[in-house]
Amino acid sequence: MIRQREPKSRRWLSLFLSAAVLAPAPALAAARRYDVTYLWHASLKQAFKRRRTVANLLGPRVAEELRVIAADGGYGVIYLRQGDRRGAFATAAAHSRVLRRQRLGKAWIVASRQWIEVSADGRNSPQAPAESRAAAAGHSAEIRQLEGLVEAHVEKLRREGKLAPDERTAWSVYDFTTGETLVEINTNLELQSASLIKPFLALAFMSQVEQGKLRYGRLGRREMRRMIQLSDNAAADWVLRRLGGPAAVQRLLSRRFAGLLPGVEIKEYIPRSGRTYRNKATAGDYSRFLLALWRDELPGSPEIKRLMALPKRDRLHTGVPLPKDVRVYSKTGSTSRLCGDIGVLMAKGPDGRRYAYTLIGIIEKEHRARHYLRWLRARGNVIRGVSYLMYRSVGALHGFAAAR
Repeated sequence: MIRQREPKSRRWLSLFLSAAVLAPAPALAAARRYDVTYLWHASLKQAFKRRRTVANLLGPRVAEELRVIAADGGYGVIYLRQGDRRGAFATAAAHSRVLRRQRLGKAWIVASRQWIEVSADGRNSPQAPAESRAAAAGHSAEIRQLEGLVEAHVEKLRREGKLAPDERTAWSVYDFTTGETLVEINTNLELQSASLIKPFLALAFMSQVEQGKLRYGRLGRREMRRMIQLSDNAAADWVLRRLGGPAAVQRLLSRRFAGLLPGVEIKEYIPRSGRTYRNKATAGDYSRFLLALWRDELPGSPEIKRLMALPKRDRLHTGVPLPKDVRVYSKTGSTSRLCGDIGVLMAKGPDGRRYAYTLIGIIEKEHRARHYLRWLRARGNVIRGVSYLMYRSVGALHGFAAAR
């Protein structure tokens, strides 16, 4: 049966991809300037604390150009270097070596832009000069082009009847190399989470381990692996019980990660049948989680990333014509009313560097699909199609793929 279905699925995906008209990606790499960042966090207090630490470690020359800025739903610590990409990479690598000795994660490069500087009381600093605002406006237009690309394809699928009137979608793409959100569509829309909630359960568990309230032993490792890699519902319920149940997990996440996960609602165990409809989250929640996870800013970040990288089927990489050296860290979610995938893809450029970006795609149906497996395959291919488009678009920005 599988051998009969796969060619049909691939033909559908090929038709979708061949119909996609990619607008020429902006030639950004040559003209851009880059800064270095050391933290993105939901807490302003934590951002200023990290700024003081980085300033003490890296010395007065760096400290003079360190800023705390508001961006992407949180706060960042930025070194205003405004140099070329090669130099920024070298600076970030040198600073990372110092930070790692103190177990403070690593430094990243981000494209220079009109940063909104904030003071310790949360008030914004004066605006940047007019020329900087103009540059930022141009940059926003380039980003809107990529966002419009996804919107256009979603509308095309609706016209063709491949997305039903009772289906809502949400999409998010964040580029770690430039530090920019490239696509942000319905990211504040509260949707069913299905198994997409499971990385949040792993976060709650690892936060209790960090505080010494739980032990991450052999049994815990087995159940966490089953929950993330196999999407085993019994394993998820084991984690929920160890944490005190859904209400206790909700309280924990609201207390410790309120700024990171404001839209998350954990209300129920996941039944063996998988018919879970009450747990909810937004695409913005998943995006902020993946950003913090990738930067090792969450309890157990390395272990959660390891679990999400274990081999499994997904809708971001499996069945998508991407190079074999593209790595993926993902989690799927599926019910008769939801098809979704969240993850980080890491592509390799011709310069040997790795370029990471997040992709979140969620399709929620108001009414249960009559033919569940058929519906799930078709909507999974919608997400696969967008994943391919974003690979080509992000790749055109950084030189590891060409838009065509």
